[in-house]
Amino acid sequence: ELGVERRFVPESCPRAVRPGDFVRYHYLGAFPDGTRFDSSYDRGSTFNVFVGKGQLIAGMDQALVGMCVNERRFVKIPPKLAYGSEGVPGVIPPNAVLHFDVLLIDLWNLEDEVQVQTYFKPEKCPRTVQVSDFVRYHYNGTFLDGTLFDSSHNRMRTYDTYVGIGWLIPGMDQGLLGMCVGEKRIITIPPFLAYGEDGDGKEIPGQASLVFDVVLLDLHNPKDGIAIENQLVPESCERRSQTGDFLRYHYNGTLLDGTLFDSSYSRNRTYDTYVGKGYVIAGMDEGLLGVCTGEKRRIIIPPHLGYGEEGRGKIPGSAVLVFDIHVVDFHNPSDSVSITVHYKPSNCTVLSKKGDYLKYHYNASLLDGTLLDSTHSLGKTYNIVLGSGQVVLGMDMGLQDMCVGERRTVVIPPHLGYGEDGVEGEVPGSAVLVFDIELLELVSGLPEGYMFVWNGEVSPNLFEEIDQNHDGEVLLEEFSEYIQTQVDTGKGKLAPGFDFEKIVKNMFTNQDRDGNGKVTAEEFKLKDQEAKEEHDEL
Repeated sequence: ELGVERRFVPESCPRAVRPGDFVRYHYLGAFPDGTRFDSSYDRGSTFNVFVGKGQLIAGMDQALVGMCVNERRFVKIPPKLAYGSEGVPGVIPPNAVLHFDVLLIDLWNLEDEVQVQTYFKPEKCPRTVQVSDFVRYHYNGTFLDGTLFDSSHNRMRTYDTYVGIGWLIPGMDQGLLGMCVGEKRIITIPPFLAYGEDGDGKEIPGQASLVFDVVLLDLHNPKDGIAIENQLVPESCERRSQTGDFLRYHYNGTLLDGTLFDSSYSRNRTYDTYVGKGYVIAGMDEGLLGVCTGEKRRIIIPPHLGYGEEGRGKIPGSAVLVFDIHVVDFHNPSDSVSITVHYKPSNCTVLSKKGDYLKYHYNASLLDGTLLDSTHSLGKTYNIVLGSGQVVLGMDMGLQDMCVGERRTVVIPPHLGYGEDGVEGEVPGSAVLVFDIELLELVSGLPEGYMFVWNGEVSPNLFEEIDQNHDGEVLLEEFSEYIQTQVDTGKGKLAPGFDFEKIVKNMFTNQDRDGNGKVTAEEFKLKDQEAKEEHDEL
């Protein structure tokens, strides 16, 4: 009788051999005394055959039925179910009992199809793989018995390919359809949908079933454009970015599977660039158009609008990029100062002008509301001479034509503020500045070009009055004392907001034309007595 001893049965046996199945197995063939007459191991290849179709001796045809992959059986076959009274000349004697130690490696049927078992699927699956899509995935490739023949993980590089256009074996083309990014599935492929009778000539033998454990990392189609998901749009959006604008924004850059490859937050500095000018990848150039200050949006960029097939740095080739951006501010190089008046007193006759001495309070912030500075917190006003370069040009412009008690907001683009460099530790480079201002005091300045004016008639003997010791020469001390007296008695007025000693020294230097530290009567001239010069005279 046929004897079958099941020496090892795997815990999992999803499928057992039936007549008509094709099997691949290893075996050792021996006589009852232990003499070996054949071995597939010695040949280095499995024995491949259909079961129940007369391609095997009858005893083996029967003994293989019901076996699982990785099961091991010890089979005793009597002569009548083996080679009978004739035997095989030179190999198997007549009426020989045969012993076979069999290990089943593979099992499939001509009616089989690709089998797909999904063991993880993300909650969100906005898109699945379709024919002509390009995918990036990792895989472990094994035979049905679990033997690993290939792994993209070992190469530390994804497998990148189009789906459904013949770049893959037919079974993988089918098995990848319908997958989501992040999904994990096991794809089992019969050999006639894989590498067939010949195998691949390297690792995969002929007639081998293949099992791929796949995780999909990326998915796009060459026809894709960028995708925008608005996450936060401010209620007030007076202006949207256009081609030629300069933007400052923060971002997190990830791959489609969530892998972070870059972040401006980690550098604690915004990314600053022109939009629509080719300074950034094409997809970002497009995705940054139409944004508001303070807006948060997600921009999904296919590789042909990103870094293409080659990738860059931590970004692999053919990768879809996901940028979560937060727009901090933007401006255009053609922008000027923007002024919004919130309050103006009814009695507003005296307006600020160049040369006036102003005292004002302000709150300074970035366009996104980040507070930079405030005179209120210091408990004192900020004091300047308007138009003298004591503040940035945009503030000089924003304080013009203002009356005491007026409140206004002045928005200053960076080219009229602190420029590309900003102020280290205080104002970021290329930042738009917002000043909320209240003018508290205004002291009218002098006419342009004058540092001192008389309030009445000028003495005809002015030089003699200044030359107190009547030696025909005026020293700085005499000059300074005389000017101080005129100011104290109300006869003259100095330009407000400047240091007295510096003004007087400047005036004296302009009169001391030969630079010897003394002013003579010949050198001494009033402003209207000489031709126009680039000096501030009396």
